[in-house]
Amino acid sequence: MSATSASATSTSVRPTTAPPSHDTSAEVLRPHAEHAFAAELSALAAQDDRPRPARWKLSPWAVATYLLGGTLPDGTVITPKYVGPRRIVEVAVTTLATDRALLLLGVPGTAKTWVSEHLAAAVSGDSTLLVQGTAGTPEEAIRYGWNYAQLLAHGPSRDALVPSPVMRAMAEGMTARVEELTRIPADVQDTLITILSEKTLPVPELGQEVQAVRGFNLIATANDRDRGVNDLSSALRRRFNTVVLPLPESADAEVDIVTRRVEQIGRSLDLPAAPDGIEEIRRVVTVFRELRDGITADGRTKVKSPSGTLSTAEAISVVTNGLALSTHFGDGVLRPGDVAAGILGAVVRDQAADKVIWQEYLETVVRERAGWTDFYRACREVSA
Repeated sequence: MSATSASATSTSVRPTTAPPSHDTSAEVLRPHAEHAFAAELSALAAQDDRPRPARWKLSPWAVATYLLGGTLPDGTVITPKYVGPRRIVEVAVTTLATDRALLLLGVPGTAKTWVSEHLAAAVSGDSTLLVQGTAGTPEEAIRYGWNYAQLLAHGPSRDALVPSPVMRAMAEGMTARVEELTRIPADVQDTLITILSEKTLPVPELGQEVQAVRGFNLIATANDRDRGVNDLSSALRRRFNTVVLPLPESADAEVDIVTRRVEQIGRSLDLPAAPDGIEEIRRVVTVFRELRDGITADGRTKVKSPSGTLSTAEAISVVTNGLALSTHFGDGVLRPGDVAAGILGAVVRDQAADKVIWQEYLETVVRERAGWTDFYRACREVSA
């Protein structure tokens, strides 16, 4: 029997695994957004009196407030999860309230995954219905698979079916996530076309289908800068509303983003706060922005750009590693020597071309910059 015929029936999907019997949240290295910010989500829900779409935990206004930050009437401070244009977040949230899927597009390191996770956490209270896209992602990861022991013993049945995160989201009216959509082979990508257009996932082996219930939607992330990407077909791209996440507009905004994320990561790693580290954070951000833009901050000197993206995410990684170095092998104060090696690793990806670009930048820009002598020496030492 065809799964799309008039006689097709719908099948329900059971939860996959039971939650752990004891609370391990204090032991988790990186809690999911809905756990890490549970207090903020709870405070928003308690004071959110605006209309909510079906099965949403918060109203669209509250979801946007959760991402952008603000102060609630009772004085609760909601920390910003995304620093950028408000309209981008509003469009993304509004898209999820319609029947269109959301595609977050941008160069690597523009917080696409971060925004995706927090959107799912705020909308559905669960950010874990995730498909990680790779060159080896199979069709089963998006549709469904089979428990082969059950399949061999009893044949195709509902008990033998293993639902994908997307199938579970459809059946439960939740938000599914697909990371790095353009890394998935094109024929597997197109598995989403029927799901997004017809809101149906056929299971022909059972003569049944899963129909999405109200509340279901999907967030995908993609970039077209990395090697090995697969362009989306025009049919699939039409099923998405695309929102482009830009790089931070100003150095101050990027410094703010890096500082916040480093503080959050540092707490999870039991690293002490680095109140005196803002100067080094600003240096890292300045170096990355100048090399990325091909011109110094004052607009006076053109510089060559290396092959790497030098994203905000990489700046966060460099500063976090520097903080760990200063904690375990220094005096706890973030200094130029703590970030120099990380910067070198981020900038010099191609040993032949990037090393020349980096050396030229050091000698023509960093060496001449007032107050950067210690930074110049540290970078020269690790570059030797």
